[in-house]
Amino acid sequence: MGWFLVISALVVIWIASLCKIFSSYSSGFLNDGTPQKRNILLVIAHPDDESMFFSPTINFLTSRGHKLHILCMSIGNADGMGTIRREELYKASTVLKVPLNQLKILDHPGLQDGFGKVWDHKLLAEIIEQEISSREIDLIITFDSYGVSGHCNHRDVHNGVRVFLHNKAPQSFEAWELVSTNILRKYSGPVDIWLSILFSEAHTSGTTHCLINECPRQSFFAMAQHASQWVWFRKLFVTFSSYTFVNTLKRIN
Repeated sequence: MGWFLVISALVVIWIASLCKIFSSYSSGFLNDGTPQKRNILLVIAHPDDESMFFSPTINFLTSRGHKLHILCMSIGNADGMGTIRREELYKASTVLKVPLNQLKILDHPGLQDGFGKVWDHKLLAEIIEQEISSREIDLIITFDSYGVSGHCNHRDVHNGVRVFLHNKAPQSFEAWELVSTNILRKYSGPVDIWLSILFSEAHTSGTTHCLINECPRQSFFAMAQHASQWVWFRKLFVTFSSYTFVNTLKRIN
């Protein structure tokens, strides 16, 4: 009887959290009262990062008319499937409504995918600078210093952005990072929406924002385009991961 009550309570909380997606909560991210649309660069490490971790952010930005560019630093060739994974990212970007001319996937010899393969932060910063200059970008979004999963390439991308901000970027240039959560929150699915809202509202200075995924099904469809990676444990991840349902962005100082 006790277990039944616990399971029933969890189901109720899960359903209530899903309902929150369709409620009236509205993020103040990039909402300064002007109709100006931003030119934004999302910097990721591998094909599928955009679908597994950043889909609430992508859906938020594209649905509000901002021009989103994606810079993927590798083709994800750790298992020799880089060519396949590159094509899968093109398909996923179409599902996420990011035009292909706003997607760039690198295959640099110094930026090869893999645990233990450390990327040169100065090289990353130079690439980011070139991309920002050529596309007239005014805002960057990327991983935080932990990189959600702790993958060294995710962390390198964050550090590359920091090097760019420190050495190359104008003082007023905006950069935001995706906040990594603890393992309980990470696998709490839509339940983490409540905690993410509380976390962001605790920072009244506007340096933290909660973005709820208004179309979580699109995240599943996007990740399914990465057929080479769409194995059972990633299906479970996308189902139970809070990053399918909500992103918390924090401004990088």
